[in-house]
Amino acid sequence: DAILAANARDLSLAREKGVAPNMLDRLALNASRIGAMQEGLRQVAALPDPIGDVLGGWRRPNGLEISKVRVPLGVIGIIYESRPNVTVDAASLCLKAGNAVILRGGSEAIHSNTALAGVLRAAADAAGLPPDTINLIENTDRAAARHLMTLNRYVDCLIPRGGASLIETVVKNATVPVIETGTGNCHVYVHADADIAMAGDIIVNAKCSRPSVCNAAETLLLDAALPHEAVLRILRRLADAGVEIHGCERTPTVGKLDRPATDDDYFTEFNDLVLAVKVVDSLEDAVSHIDHYGTRHSEAIVTRDYAAAQRFTEAVDAAAVYVNASTRFTDGYEFGFGAEIGISNQKLHARGPMGLVEMTTTKYVVRGNGQTR
Repeated sequence: DAILAANARDLSLAREKGVAPNMLDRLALNASRIGAMQEGLRQVAALPDPIGDVLGGWRRPNGLEISKVRVPLGVIGIIYESRPNVTVDAASLCLKAGNAVILRGGSEAIHSNTALAGVLRAAADAAGLPPDTINLIENTDRAAARHLMTLNRYVDCLIPRGGASLIETVVKNATVPVIETGTGNCHVYVHADADIAMAGDIIVNAKCSRPSVCNAAETLLLDAALPHEAVLRILRRLADAGVEIHGCERTPTVGKLDRPATDDDYFTEFNDLVLAVKVVDSLEDAVSHIDHYGTRHSEAIVTRDYAAAQRFTEAVDAAAVYVNASTRFTDGYEFGFGAEIGISNQKLHARGPMGLVEMTTTKYVVRGNGQTR
């Protein structure tokens, strides 16, 4: 009840500021979402402890025994926007992997985050752990966040989680090493040999189930070889779901919200019930479009053609590539990680949903009996 009361205060202040409805959805908590946080915590608690895992070992001709061991990253700073669930996910994963965490959430969620962090710190204390393994920066001034980005002596890495502007700010200003979580300009490509009913289910889910999140689809690519009626069926389902369609010159008009697509539309992460649509001439054209406009997050193909599916998965450069499934599954909880820090679309250290293992690094332990070089 205390968490919900704090969240209600945040929501009230956000509405007074004129925060957009899709951002209010990210901020809002209810009994179901708190239940999902609880379940995520239980799943993380039940996961095997990664610390101390020996990833490999060998003996050198000089008698040295070398082993590669998994260890914590250390002190992790998380800078994120107004999604209170990140407070719980980040704290649980960092703690389980033996790290301390410094949380700096968005100002719109400060009361929710304070309540959640208070619960987590009290639980840590009750479990015999130092409460300061979980820290929340309650100063919402941007200068405090910028200061955190330069604390190389104290912070081992930073993980920004949020929109493009937040990530860009952290990357440009941080002197502490950064693990980037990416924006999600995700595509669904309906191949010429697709099950049309399935394609409709997938794109409606990918766009509409929660349009404000990074794994929601932002562009629909339709193969030019698809029957006209099949294309209309898919587009009508989207229009009926309230989606505003921004289509290319070859996209049929089916709804009163339709409008022509611009080049900027294909680069845009709408985070809303808006979808860019483009008719492409082939699988190769679809891959080329994704390569040009995508953010290497999550991409999907709908097809009954095995060879086409294989070609798509091999050619598309993204953290997650789907065949006949919604992009909405790019999520640590859905992948069985219990929770996630974020979804990385970079290629160093971590890629895709960042779970427990991604909160660790390795070191070499070398055992000898007096060897010198």
